[in-house]
Amino acid sequence: MKKKYLINFIQKRTGFFCLLIILYTLKYIFAIYHDFNLGLADPYQHFIMWLSPIGTAIILINIGFYFSKPIMSYCMMLLMDFANTGLLFANILNYRQFSDFITVKTIINSGKVAPGLGKSAVALLEPTDLLLWLDLIIVILLLVMRKIKIDQKSYDLLTPFTITSLGALILVLNIFLAESSRPRLLKTTFDRSYIVKYLGIDTFTVYDGIKNEQTEQVNRNANTSDLNKIISFTKKNQLPKSNLYFGKEKNKNVIVIHLESFQQFLIDLKINGKEVTPFLNSIYHNRHTLSFNNFYHQVGIGRTSDAENMLETSTYGISDGSLFTALGSSNTFQAAPQILRQNGQYTSAVFHGNVGSFWNRDDVYKNMGYNYFFDQNYFSHEKNDHIGYGIKDKVMFAESIKYLERMQQPFYTKFITVTNHTPFEMDDEDLDPTFKTVQTSDKSINNYFETAHYLDQAVREFFNYLKKSGLIDKTMVVIYGDHYGLTNSENEILAPIIGESSDTWNNYNNVQMQRVPFMIHATNLKGGIHNNVAGEIDVLPTLLHLLGISNHDYLQFGSDLLAPGYKPWIVFRNGTIISQKYIILGGKGIKGSVYERATGKQIINFTNQEKSEIALLTKKSKNSLKYSDLLNNHNLLRFYTPNGFKPVEVNNFNYLTNFQQMEGLLEILGTKSTALITKKHKTTTNLYETDAPELKERQAEISQVPESVSGNHLTEKNSKSNKYYKK
Repeated sequence: MKKKYLINFIQKRTGFFCLLIILYTLKYIFAIYHDFNLGLADPYQHFIMWLSPIGTAIILINIGFYFSKPIMSYCMMLLMDFANTGLLFANILNYRQFSDFITVKTIINSGKVAPGLGKSAVALLEPTDLLLWLDLIIVILLLVMRKIKIDQKSYDLLTPFTITSLGALILVLNIFLAESSRPRLLKTTFDRSYIVKYLGIDTFTVYDGIKNEQTEQVNRNANTSDLNKIISFTKKNQLPKSNLYFGKEKNKNVIVIHLESFQQFLIDLKINGKEVTPFLNSIYHNRHTLSFNNFYHQVGIGRTSDAENMLETSTYGISDGSLFTALGSSNTFQAAPQILRQNGQYTSAVFHGNVGSFWNRDDVYKNMGYNYFFDQNYFSHEKNDHIGYGIKDKVMFAESIKYLERMQQPFYTKFITVTNHTPFEMDDEDLDPTFKTVQTSDKSINNYFETAHYLDQAVREFFNYLKKSGLIDKTMVVIYGDHYGLTNSENEILAPIIGESSDTWNNYNNVQMQRVPFMIHATNLKGGIHNNVAGEIDVLPTLLHLLGISNHDYLQFGSDLLAPGYKPWIVFRNGTIISQKYIILGGKGIKGSVYERATGKQIINFTNQEKSEIALLTKKSKNSLKYSDLLNNHNLLRFYTPNGFKPVEVNNFNYLTNFQQMEGLLEILGTKSTALITKKHKTTTNLYETDAPELKERQAEISQVPESVSGNHLTEKNSKSNKYYKK
């Protein structure tokens, strides 16, 4: 009886419509589990994912109901189902190739690359792909064989309108549930996979199309007169070169170590009588290290990506999201990798054990001019080697050596760590039995000291390799914390541990907790601890001058921290200002809360001099953020090319063949190669020593390349003809 009822229901147009929706939803869910890695962590996320395709599928396939003629109605429903399946299938192929989802810009430009993708697309096909199309094939055959009959009944507009409303209601419910699980999902997007996980591929495509159109509209409305104001403002902030430091590290390699969520209070801190970060403490106090104890992160919603952007470009992140994800695919950058390439023939690379699409890095790094990006595909695929946001730090550093030793010198490299990331969890086997953390009511605080201690050990092992290989004498090592790890809500519990009182803790203390380490270490530097206020916006001008490269022609909002006349003040993305004398909350001047920075005493009654100084700082800070936003939001750098600077040619970079490019270049250059492996006449991976339990039984694997990147994909363009790899 039930079977007969079901058959009769399918013979109706509404029943046929429901059949298409159910079949599409089932194959969508199958594809999510089989083809994508969305990191579904709990039953709630799984439920949201199951719901995500239904609302948009109803809205799209229901378009057929608006056609009054039965045959046209059925054809349109099938056509929309076919198109939706096609979008899903295209994303599957794209994900297999690039571990990312198709953007609207990619779709728009597909005609330019489609002729050369035939063989590549065929190579990506799998037998299970037939399941995506099987339902449509069977349904069409059933229609042709009249097993499913076309319903000739006439439907008024109320029926399709009601169905569309139902689809919209489900879509709104989906968005609501997604926001409850991941607040500000669409505002703080740091990975396209998160939108797909929570809202589905259809919604992601619409969202990406809207963002693309907004970007295009902003670019069309760009006012080049604003560029002149920006040039004038940045020129006023430029400082003369330091006779003591300018060019001190000329032609040196540069290694940037990005300490995830690492705060300044960890330096020299002891827990239960033992230093949390003994090695970093020793570097901080080393006579060859320039250390800054009042260095503040200045990140906004973009967090890690904001820190990277400031480090690479000396411009601020945007106010309402991540510059990397919102603008990084289309904007013009004048970033460190491209500047160094043209002022010293530097080769550049990033090492990071997460997926390449996280924070849109696989696009942004190309636009910045990075030669290579070694994401998680280039490291161990063993499950135990990964935790949280990527491969464990000790494993990442150890396995990066086989790539680092093949880089042509001088090189500019960045190592992004991940283990010290919230929720600061570690496997028991990675814990140091000699280090005992605190036991507070807050698990994150307890874990934070353990992951920071682990990170310290990982950096020590990497430094030991630099010394054994001889790289340390040819390299300037930059170490910095990207942003806070523990939040303001946790600071009162933390206060007694760092020698403060929970009872007197206030906003001044919260601001001071935004300090992060910044150290520049080189064996020929005369070091010391600098007390001046500084921030991430100042890193690039400082590094360029140490390397003997003038930043005079570049539009940068920071200043060389070592230059004579440096005026110590910085502004946070939320408007809070910090100078050597004041902390001014929220950018409201004397109308807000103002503290003496040295004492923490709140200023209530202002002298005329204080009013004048605070007003000047407020004006400069607002202009600094405003002009940086104008520059980035309107992509104004496309209209400004400094003398001797050549914009990045994005098509010259292919991060899928990093290892093959390196090997090809070594072969081409022969004895002219400046890579460490050439200079040593053998690999240096055997010099790397680690106590990582994951590598204890398979130390030899440090020198092996994962199978997923060891194929022979080297092309003429990637090696011989690529001017970025010539020496």
